[in-house]
Amino acid sequence: MEPHIDATPAPPLDAVPPPRPWSQPQPPTAHTTSTADRGSFCLAVCSCGWKGPARRSRDLARKDATGHAATGAT
Repeated sequence: MEPHIDATPAPPLDAVPPPRPWSQPQPPTAHTTSTADRGSFCLAVCSCGWKGPARRSRDLARKDATGHAATGAT
């Protein structure tokens, strides 16, 4: 078989750093809430991953975010 002359040679194994150990992300200590627009809807989102229901009223979405941050629920 003929070698591929257009192929890019792979670097030697000792030139590639070993993978970093996997670590699980730590949850944030405080709930940081904000609102996000999705088309004509607005929803409350939190740094813990929580999302409120989609609302047409930004004020209601802000109230959802405030309520979530006050209770500390996930």
